Amino acid sequence: MKRVLGAIRKAVEEYNLIEEGDRVAVGVSGGKDSMILLHALKLFQRFSPVKYDLEAITVSLGFKDFDLNPIKEFCKTIDVPYTIEETQIAEIIFDIRKEKNPCSLCAKMRRGVLHNSMKKRGLNVLALGHHSDDAIETLFISMFYSGRLATFSPKTYLSRKDIYAIRPMIYVTEAQIIGAMRKHNIPIVESPCPMDKNTKREEVKQLMKKIYKDIPDARDRIITSIKNKDQLNLWF
Repeated sequence: MKRVLGAIRKAVEEYNLIEEGDRVAVGVSGGKDSMILLHALKLFQRFSPVKYDLEAITVSLGFKDFDLNPIKEFCKTIDVPYTIEETQIAEIIFDIRKEKNPCSLCAKMRRGVLHNSMKKRGLNVLALGHHSDDAIETLFISMFYSGRLATFSPKTYLSRKDIYAIRPMIYVTEAQIIGAMRKHNIPIVESPCPMDKNTKREEVKQLMKKIYKDIPDARDRIITSIKNKDQLNLWF
C-alpha cells in the first residue's frame, strides 16, 4: 500500500487533484480499483497537506443477487459515509432497449445518477479508480477504434454540474492494486454484468500484456509519452 499511497501523493501534488476543504466522493463499483482507491484516500487523509472530507457512493444497476453488504461493512470499518443509489439501468439497457453495445449508454446513465447524488450531498469532487494501465488502454482504444490520440485527463471540470472528476491512481499499476488488495484483504464484489470481461477494453488489455512481456519498459515509456506534449510530432 505504500507504493499506492506514494503514487497517489505524486498525482495529487502534480495535478492539484484535491484542494483544501474539498468534499470528495469515491464512485465505488465494488471492484478492486474503486475499493483500493477508497481505502487509499482514507489513509491519505492522515498525512495529506490539505484537508478534505470523504464519502463513498455506489450506483446499483438493478441486477439481482448483487450483494453490497461487503462494501457497507468495509465503509463502516474505515469510518466512511456510504450511499447506495438504486436504479433500473440494467433493465432499461438489456431488457427494454436491448442494446448490442451497452457500455457507453450504461456509463452515461451511471454518471448522471452519481453526479446528482453528489449534488444532493454537497460533494464537489468525484474520485474515479482509473489507473495507469487504464490510461494506456484508453489511448490504444482511441487509436484503434476512433482514429484519435486521446486518453482521459487526471483532472476534469464538469461545468454542467460544477464538479471536478479526478483520477488519483494514474501513476498506480494494476499489478500494484492487486498486490495491495491481497495484502490488506480488501473485499470486492464481483460484477454481475454480462458484458464484464467481454469488451474491446479487455481485448486491448490482453494485447498490452503481450507487449509488456516483450518490452518490459513499455508501460513507463508510454506514460512518459502521454505526458510529453512538448515533443508531439504528428502530421498536421
